[in-house]
Amino acid sequence: MTAAADPVRWGVIGAAKIATEHVIPATQASRSARVVAIASRDSAKARGVADAHGIAQAYGAYEDVLADPNVEAVYVPLPNYLHAEWTERAAEAGKHVLCEKPLAMDAAETERLIAVRDRTGVRIEEAFMFRLHPQWARVREIIAAGRIGDVRAVQGIFNYMNADPDDIRNRPGIGGGGVYDVGSYPITAARLIFGAAPIRATASIEIDPVFETDRLASVLLEFAGGLASIVCATQTARYQHVRIVGTGGLIDVEHPFTPPPTKSCRIAIGGRTQIAGIPDEVETFAPVNQYGLQAEAFSQGIRNGEASAFPLEDALLNMRTLDAVFRSAQSGRWEDV
Repeated sequence: MTAAADPVRWGVIGAAKIATEHVIPATQASRSARVVAIASRDSAKARGVADAHGIAQAYGAYEDVLADPNVEAVYVPLPNYLHAEWTERAAEAGKHVLCEKPLAMDAAETERLIAVRDRTGVRIEEAFMFRLHPQWARVREIIAAGRIGDVRAVQGIFNYMNADPDDIRNRPGIGGGGVYDVGSYPITAARLIFGAAPIRATASIEIDPVFETDRLASVLLEFAGGLASIVCATQTARYQHVRIVGTGGLIDVEHPFTPPPTKSCRIAIGGRTQIAGIPDEVETFAPVNQYGLQAEAFSQGIRNGEASAFPLEDALLNMRTLDAVFRSAQSGRWEDV
């Protein structure tokens, strides 16, 4: 049967905002996937989400989703410190798993998940949905064609304002803070652009005196071919951008990570003229829902048995980089990735 005729049946563990406002609606609109169960520790909340999104089963315990024989794949949008635990438990229950980023709290947890994947044979991926947006396929195509020469520098920034003391992203000890939340995006993008893992990292991190989470970070990653400079913040004006500088040109990605599904995206290609800030050409991409593209790709991979474009080994490189960033902020030195 085709993926469209036999959609993958999904369960969702947790009723986080990313799930209820983005992932579930996009999955329900997909041809290849259907959410059939959701769990929250608040059973009334689970039922409310289920009723709002046409989900048949609502549970008051995460374990019930894993025990549901109708569920083939599980999406995990829990707080960061629970990602590895529930990904492992879902895999041990025979479910494929798409887990929100970061997949784990450190590289050691990710290595354990690789062992679980290899033992169980299920598909496990880290949910960096932006990689599925057509603009990023085009960026990689332009780079591969040599249109901007050799990539030498990447500049990435992802900031927003969040001063809510009740927000889990402002709670220490459970994976809160800006580096895990938004810093992981430009770090992943830099690895995607260079096509490799960084060699070492250095970082300066500012800690909020009340929340005790990182609220501002500046990161420098050294790659074999160049450098990536990254800024992320949770208490500044909202902004995101990626600039890729090569020996013969540059690419600006105006809305690299969370473009609204109703808005078009643009990349600007420049560097061949001597007029600073004036691109040589601009390419525009029609609106897409990248959460829907993510659900499609993951579900079709299950049905078709195709190898993942972003396997857990990629997530391991991400976590090793994040580990080095945090070590550098403590040591004040470059740290090997």
